[in-house]
Amino acid sequence: MATLATLLRGRLSRRNLLAAGAATVGGASLGIAGAAGSSAGGRPGTAGMELDICTTTSGVAPAQDHMEMHGDQMTVGAVDDAANGFDPTAILTDWDTGTLEILPDGTRQRTFTVTAEDKEIEIAPGVFFPAWTYNGRVPGPSLRAMEGEKLRIVFQNYGSHPHSMHFHGIHSARMDGVPGAGMIGPGDEFVYEFEAKPFGCHLYHCHALPLKRHIHKGMYGLFVVDPDPARHPEHEAVARSRLFGTPENAEWQELVMVMNAFDTNFDNENEFYAANTIAHCYMKNPIDIVRSRPVRIYLVNVVEFDPINSFHLHANFFDYYNQGTTLTPTLKTVDLIVQCQAERGILEFSFKDHEPGHYMFHAHQSEFTELGWVGLFNVTDAVS
Repeated sequence: MATLATLLRGRLSRRNLLAAGAATVGGASLGIAGAAGSSAGGRPGTAGMELDICTTTSGVAPAQDHMEMHGDQMTVGAVDDAANGFDPTAILTDWDTGTLEILPDGTRQRTFTVTAEDKEIEIAPGVFFPAWTYNGRVPGPSLRAMEGEKLRIVFQNYGSHPHSMHFHGIHSARMDGVPGAGMIGPGDEFVYEFEAKPFGCHLYHCHALPLKRHIHKGMYGLFVVDPDPARHPEHEAVARSRLFGTPENAEWQELVMVMNAFDTNFDNENEFYAANTIAHCYMKNPIDIVRSRPVRIYLVNVVEFDPINSFHLHANFFDYYNQGTTLTPTLKTVDLIVQCQAERGILEFSFKDHEPGHYMFHAHQSEFTELGWVGLFNVTDAVS
């Protein structure tokens, strides 16, 4: 069995990595499903491969473990979240609301501080990636404001390359964070100022060239503008349910999922896929969901080197708000949506009529799922 380092030195593509079936990474085993097949017992398996990646001290896999691994192959071991400086489970609900100030004229001004820094992060057990980060994490902080507020984003570049922040929103050209409007050099600072509009589920990312490298290296994050209920009297109840801090919003279980991927050998093909960076994280640590409360996911796709990504929910359907800029669904009662790079939206659904249990979600590109972009909701009557 070749080590992952050997495979990467040979510039093995992700498709060949799938065919290889498994790799040993720094003492942690990585099992990746290959061509579909079945074991003699009828369980889903891997045609032409017998990969014992879960073994006893004698080196022989228990029969049940062996069978289960054929249907549930994934990275083995755990990522050191403390060393990374961020936890993908915490990222699900970790909103950065900045500092709010009421100006003399009554304007609500919200200020954020964002820094760029080079940082090595662990994206799968034993697999390290030389990232460029916002606030030391990938994805960057999930910024949240209210429609109509004046925003000030203080951007400080502590990295080794020129960077910027380009916000998907409405603003002037000089605040666009693109070449020509202004790159921020190492050691420099710039303050982006604009009104928070339109409401919706948005994205920010570095727009320095080469763009594909700056995005792929980790310089992106979620940017949410909540609707101001006073501006939407015809849909005030829906707007209030989206406005962070209201009693109506507190009823919802809101989650951030930034779909991303990593090209670990820099051949313009990704070897790992995830939501919120860590491959298979939400399979190993299912997301707790209270059955009686509705769920809202802010979903954005920033995968580089692949034209589309997708989200599929098992055993349930959801309403979808493309871009999040409407208060009525753009798609109703669907279980799968696709997004190109930088596309995003809001998903809303409920498990109130379901029995408790583990419910899967994943990309419906099977390759992405096998390489890490898959997880489980742990639906219960109450969080323990």
